[in-house]
Amino acid sequence: MELTDAAARALDAASAAGAEGAEAFAQDSSGREIRVFGGEVESLTDGGERGVGVRSWIGGRVGYAYGTDLSDEGVANLAADSVAAARVADSDEFAAPPEANGAKPSEIPGLFDPRLADWSTERKVELAKAVEAAARAADGRIEGVETTVYVDESSRVAIASSSGLRGHAEATSCYAFLQAIAADGEDKQTGLGFGIGRSPDSLDAQAIGREAAERAASLLGASKPPSRTCPVVLDETVAASFFGFIGGLLCADATQRGRSPFAGRLGEAIAAGALTLTDDALDPSGLASAPFDGEGIPRRQTTLIDAGKLAAYLHDSYTARREGGGTVSTASASRSSYRAAPSVGTSNLRVAAGTASFDGLVRQAGEGMYVTDVAGLHSGVNPVSGTFSVGATGRLIEGGELAGAADEFTIASNLDAMLEAVAATGATARWVPFGGSVKTPPVLIGEMAVAGA
Repeated sequence: MELTDAAARALDAASAAGAEGAEAFAQDSSGREIRVFGGEVESLTDGGERGVGVRSWIGGRVGYAYGTDLSDEGVANLAADSVAAARVADSDEFAAPPEANGAKPSEIPGLFDPRLADWSTERKVELAKAVEAAARAADGRIEGVETTVYVDESSRVAIASSSGLRGHAEATSCYAFLQAIAADGEDKQTGLGFGIGRSPDSLDAQAIGREAAERAASLLGASKPPSRTCPVVLDETVAASFFGFIGGLLCADATQRGRSPFAGRLGEAIAAGALTLTDDALDPSGLASAPFDGEGIPRRQTTLIDAGKLAAYLHDSYTARREGGGTVSTASASRSSYRAAPSVGTSNLRVAAGTASFDGLVRQAGEGMYVTDVAGLHSGVNPVSGTFSVGATGRLIEGGELAGAADEFTIASNLDAMLEAVAATGATARWVPFGGSVKTPPVLIGEMAVAGA
């Protein structure tokens, strides 16, 4: 209630200071990060942030200011600074307050787990230690573990806008991950294990540690595969990296600036019919879910690629006005915190699951590669042309079955060709929290260039 009141007071103060339109976003969040190495705490960070950000519009000019003083005087000064910034800003014909669309924020159950508050720091440390110990115990070839990391956050936000948008929400999240190191003589390989949830109760320390150990051990004895063009199966973490990147290229600020290979292609078939990609901010299990976006507009589901056809771009209110032609916001305004104005971004990206088991995807691949890790994806993809070449690790596929481990090779293609070559998606999807929030099954790409020996 304090945040809701602070946002309302900031909105009133901006109007009193001369804003023709205004918006106030208040936030109160806390979180901690625990790093464990060798059974001991390597570092522990516990902090939070609390404050309000105000956007003010005067004509075609917009100003932004933020602060941490939520008293009447502090909020009034902050609002005045926002109005002053608007008076000297460059004019922009598309700058205006977001418009209410009459929809009400959705009720999304389970975003806030009160059990997070029941966990003391000591219990969280023991959880992180248990993750590391599980990796070491899972396989005798595990000779070490890179830093084990546990992170959680509890956040409350409130928003108020002169256009009538109002909302308040709270959410919790946590995750843990580690890289295990397997060794056989001079050969060393690493493997990732991770888990996510709304509270530590959702994390299975044994499963996280075991996954890392199994992934690392499975790569021992790896060698360079032969260079060729062949089918490639992307595991969930690799598929999530690619589709997270593609989601960013389907945001309207990228397409409008010509920084996306998908610009100007709405309605075209840009992928195989086996692929459907949705931005879903309403899934209770997605860590980026929320009842409203960073401008207070009720969140929704937006199908971006529908059975291969480019169905939509993601918009906030600014890019929607800039697009014209009756385009409206897809409720895709994102905020990193109260310290920054909103900008268009993805929420939870979901790749629709197919019917094939993992073994079925491998059988379909026949003679190819199973890729379990890629390096340098964001620097290795040209966001304009979509071409990419990235280092990879994984397994050979021979005769429709997983075979020897492979490393020191690259996979190369362009995003258009990769999407058009999606042959099938797996039946079981998984949330991957790195670089965004993406839920995807393993994906079979019918053809991709592999450069190895």
